[in-house]
Amino acid sequence: MSLAATYGAGRFGLSFELFPPKTRQGEAALLRHVRELVTCQPSFISCTYGAGGSTRTQTLEVIKQVKERFHVPMASHLTCVDSTVDQLRSYLATAQQAGVDYIVALRGDPPSGETVFRSPANGLRHASELVSLIKAEFPGFGIAVAGYPEVHREALSREEDLQHLKHKVHMGADVVITQLFYHNDDFLRFRDRYQAAGIRVPLVPGILPVNNLSQIQRISSMCGATLPPAFVEKLSARDDPQWQYQVGVEFAARQVRELVQCGVPGIHFYVLNKSQSTLAVLQAVSQL
Repeated sequence: MSLAATYGAGRFGLSFELFPPKTRQGEAALLRHVRELVTCQPSFISCTYGAGGSTRTQTLEVIKQVKERFHVPMASHLTCVDSTVDQLRSYLATAQQAGVDYIVALRGDPPSGETVFRSPANGLRHASELVSLIKAEFPGFGIAVAGYPEVHREALSREEDLQHLKHKVHMGADVVITQLFYHNDDFLRFRDRYQAAGIRVPLVPGILPVNNLSQIQRISSMCGATLPPAFVEKLSARDDPQWQYQVGVEFAARQVRELVQCGVPGIHFYVLNKSQSTLAVLQAVSQL
């Protein structure tokens, strides 16, 4: 099935995002969690790609293992960081041979310790250029790109950010998956501006259920996502992992329930290589 068709009439696209484990024990644990996640019959599963291709081999290994064992469509992330155009072509060709179905095309963040993205020699500067490369030379891949309900941290304005996104879609993206967020109103206002700008491909919210307060504070500070004060206060009420996990699941379930009621075409879960919280959220939503 094409990526666009995943969100077609009468369909609800459910997807999960993994990252390559660093150890053999991590690989075994990941596969156990994926076994649980695939019981929800996801439309596809994606796997991240480290800066400059630092997890290139591991990314493709995860994708091959998951696809062979669970027969689910797979997406590989790909960034422009520290890669020449020829290196990007090489990865895309290898991914194609490995049976990757879709590409999540990203510019990528600056390398660790740097604050400004610098295009490598003979490389690409924008995700839109990567989309264009994929569309022209590897047309068999479905293409997803990123959207930012709270605005990309480097954008000069909301309008500039939206125009960049519109250009990525114009270059050939099939779907937009958002950065994580915790205020649904931010997503809904973003969707209004997205539609008013004439962008017609599916806009899919990205959701990260909270497992513990310190972890989400670190993640949100890195990506610019705002945490609701009342949510933080409730998470802080007890220094108890189980309490924080339960509060996070309940919040994410309410968030997903409202988004579904507002007519989103699917949900993309950032699962952090675990299954419990995402499964609990989906179970809570399905019981309504």
